[in-house]
Parts: sequence; structure tokens; C-alpha cells
Amino acid sequence: MLVFEWILALLLGAVLLSALARWIGAPYPALLALGGAAVALMPGAPRLELEPELILALFIAPVLLDAAYDSSLRDLRDNWRPVSALVLIAVSLTTIGVAVVARLLFPAMPWPAAIALGAVVAPPDAVAALTVLRQVRPPHRILKILEGESLLNDASALLIYRLAVGAAAGGFSLVHAAPMFALVAVGSVAVGWLLAKAATPLLGRLSDVPSSVIIQFVSTFGVWILAERLGLSGVITIVVYGVALARRTSRPMAARLRVPSFAVWESVTVVLNVLAFTLIGLQIGPILEGLSPHERAAYLRGAGVVLAAVIVIRIAWVMSYNTGVRLKNHWFGVRLARSSMAAPTASGGLVVAWCGMRGMVTLAAALALPEGFPYRDFIQLAAFAVVLGTLVIQGLTLKPLLAVLPLPDDDPVRKELKIARAATLKAMLLELDGDDSPAAEALRREYGDALSQTRQGGNARESADNALRRRVVEVSRRTLTDLRHRGEIGDDAYRALEEEFDWLELSARE
Repeated sequence: MLVFEWILALLLGAVLLSALARWIGAPYPALLALGGAAVALMPGAPRLELEPELILALFIAPVLLDAAYDSSLRDLRDNWRPVSALVLIAVSLTTIGVAVVARLLFPAMPWPAAIALGAVVAPPDAVAALTVLRQVRPPHRILKILEGESLLNDASALLIYRLAVGAAAGGFSLVHAAPMFALVAVGSVAVGWLLAKAATPLLGRLSDVPSSVIIQFVSTFGVWILAERLGLSGVITIVVYGVALARRTSRPMAARLRVPSFAVWESVTVVLNVLAFTLIGLQIGPILEGLSPHERAAYLRGAGVVLAAVIVIRIAWVMSYNTGVRLKNHWFGVRLARSSMAAPTASGGLVVAWCGMRGMVTLAAALALPEGFPYRDFIQLAAFAVVLGTLVIQGLTLKPLLAVLPLPDDDPVRKELKIARAATLKAMLLELDGDDSPAAEALRREYGDALSQTRQGGNARESADNALRRRVVEVSRRTLTDLRHRGEIGDDAYRALEEEFDWLELSARE
């Protein structure tokens, strides 16, 4: 009963912290991190224990699926170079750099444990950064680079993490690890795509909201568990599954299912963040209490050095890459995937470098270390210090930094929304051709006015309550999907109009 009461109190506290974060314009994960630190220092707080395998599945699978579902393949293709540089090189440099620092601090620490520590703190979480960035509307390209990094760097970091944990347990061979790494990656992509293809008909047939939401969560955890049972990467499998599921065209989810489903997933993501910050906080108290004063000082000093290394390595790599790209553009000219994209700038590079806040994945990976793992206590303490430090230092200073940097507002989504609205409204009017009923005439006038407003830069949202409206909404959905498939609009514009059509469809139900 005590644990249940603690959970209720923590969830209530999270709601209050989220409200405070919105009021002061700060990212809510930063305040959750401070809340987790406060929980760690509370006397009498219970210590909750979860199995390592359960922690990764419980905390990472749904959060990754949610991020993958909202990702844009077009934007990933457009920005594959900077995203790859962050996902592969930045993660590798951070892992190696932190491992070297840990070995210098604690020479007795085995290399596998040091590498595991590096992999734990390597992947940034873009949630905090994007919360702030969307308030000030920076270049669209920066948002897409950070979203792509956040989605894919978990896979690279956790694969290294798995290898390091396996090496610490013995039986590791670098000769066998490289081809196994490639096989796992390819197999995970294939299985994720096949599972999405198999799940699409099932999810499309569900008409009951509670059943649909339950099946969504069961299938998410089922995909992760199946991937782990097959010896594949649960992270890569979930990411591919989510991306493929989001782009399904046969049997799309009905609006009355999608709207509550999105609300449930958003709430669950917040709850998981709260529990992750709290769980790691509850581990820190006993860790510090069990150390001698000399060991406690050494561990805290080491955690601070790891935090500094994480921040410095990211800044050094991102600014080096950004300088190289700008020099290349100066010498050979700027080549962008789309004319609407903003060219790389020093200010933009600094923003990306400073958006290195760690979060959910770092906490979950640290909690998932098995009992008896070398230097497990220090790794968990360092992981919490890195998450807390980056969220507070970088998360709370990001908005002031953005206020003084010259960043253009390219906002291609606004332009794409205008294109998509005009195309879908034309499709609606075309669907009404030949229908001389009074209802059709009323709709023609309403949609004609909306099209005129759209062409003039306005934003018209229609309301409806009859079958005729539902018919034209269906046509507009097909037009919108075609626009995305042809690459004329991105996923941000697609999701924005999809939400509008969802509410329109719901208002048109009898």
C-alpha cells in the first residue's frame, strides 16, 4: 500500500511540475530531474526493484514507438548526413571518451564496464530540447535533425551497451561481434517491417476504443519481447515497426480511435518519464548511504567529470562537423535537399551542440544493469548526474541562448499546410460536383469560402454533422496521403491536417 501511495503522490507531483514548467517556459523533463533528485534525498522513501529486462521493455519500447510513429522519413532522408554524424560518430566518440575518463578516474574499472557507462550516457533525449525549441520556432532543419538523432541514436548506443554488458559477463569476441552486429541490425529491420505489415490488418479491424488501445500496447511490448527472444535489437525493431505502421494506407485507423489513442499515448509517455526519474532517484539514496565518506566524494567527483566530458565531447564534435560543412559550402556551393531548407550556420550548430540533454534511455539503461555488474553503483550515480546536469544546465539555459542567437524562421510546415489545405479543399469541392441538393450547395459555399481564406493565408476549420461531409472528408484524406507519398508535404503538415480531419469526421458522426 505504501508503494501505491508513493506512486500516486509522484504522479500528482509530476502534474504540478509540468504546470510549473509551462508557466515559466522551461522543459518539463528538467523539473522532473530536479524532482527525482529531491526524492533521492527524502528520508524513508521506498526502494523499488524491477528486473533489468523488464525495465528496458517497460520504459523504452512505448516511448520509442511513440517517437517513431511521429517521425518523418522525408525529413530523415533530407538530413541523413548530419543525423548520421550524430547517431554514429557523436555516440561513438562520447562512448569512447567517457570510457577513457572513467578508466582514468577508476583504474580498477574493467573496460567493458567503462564502455557500458559510455554507452549509457551517450544518447541524448530530444524531448527537453524540442519542448523549448518549438516555443521560439528555430529553423525547421534543426528540429528535424534533433528528432532524427533522438530516434536513431538509442539504437546505436544500446547496441554498444548490449555488447559491453555481454563482454563483462565473459565470452565476448570482437571477431564475432562485428558480423553479429550487422546481422542483428539487418534482421531487426526486416522483422520490424514484417510485423508492421502483419499488424496493420488487425489494428484496422478494431472498432472499440479500449480494445484498440490495449492491442496497441500489447503489440508494442510483444514486438520488443519477440525481437529480444530472437536475439535481435528491440530498439531497431520497434523503430522500424513504428515508422512502417505510421505510413500504412490500407485500413487506416478511424478518427474516433486515433484521437483518444494519441491522448493515451501522450499520457503514458509522461507517466513513464515520471517513473524513470523516480526509480533512479530511489536508487541513488541507498547507493550514497552505503559508501564511506572517501568513496562518496570519489563517486560524486567522478560523476561530475563524466558530466563535463559528455557536454564537452558533443560540443567539440558538432562544432567541428558544422565548421567542416560550412567550409565545404563556401568552397563548393550550398546543396540542399529542398529549397525551403535553411543552410547550416554557426548559430544553428551551436544550438544543436547545446541540445545534448539526456533522459529516459540513459536512466532505463542504467537501471537495467544486472546485479553484480562491475561498478554498477557508480554507473547509476553517474547516469543520474548526467541526466540531472544536462537537463538543468542545458535545458534551463537553452531558451536564453536562443534569444541571443540569430536564427532564421524558415517554417516550411506553414507553407506545406497551405498547399495541403488548398489541395484537399479542391478535392472536397470536386466531390460535390453534380450534387444539387441544398446540403451540397451549403457545403460548396462553406468550402469555397475556406479555399479563398486558405489562398489568402488564413486558417479555416470546418465543422459538419452529416453523411455528405463524411464523404468529402474521405476524399480529402486520400488527397492528403497522395501529397505525402509524392513528397510535396512532410509529416508535420500531414499530421496537422490529419488531426483537423479527425475532428471534422468526429463532428460529422450521426
